[in-house]
Amino acid sequence: MDRNVTHSYNQNIALSIISQAKEKFYDMFCLLKKEIDENVLYLIYSLIEEIPEGRVATYGQIAKLIGKENHSRFVGRALKMSHLYGEYPCHRVVNHKGRVVIGWDEQITLLKAENIVFKDEYHVDLNKHQWKV
Repeated sequence: MDRNVTHSYNQNIALSIISQAKEKFYDMFCLLKKEIDENVLYLIYSLIEEIPEGRVATYGQIAKLIGKENHSRFVGRALKMSHLYGEYPCHRVVNHKGRVVIGWDEQITLLKAENIVFKDEYHVDLNKHQWKV
């Protein structure tokens, strides 16, 4: 491979990594400084309220629906703070593999009460229960 092509390829990878790191840092900074746009939070919370009983959504799915496709972690952090803004069915949000939140045993109980089927102890069957928007 040409040396210039290799350098350009490596530079593009580095720029992509830096861009992703900047996004994550910005999300963390905003949450730590509480300089978050509450309109975005309420948009996330209003979407969570729309998830029907017996269905789940992923953090990435919610991020995409609010127009911030690469901000699934921000959605997770927003849900972690949701108790400050009201009561929302945050238990209906799982990761992209259907995994529930580690250490939040109540989430499993709440999902099972809604007749959500699990593939194993910690993974919801997304094929059966993912919310189709």
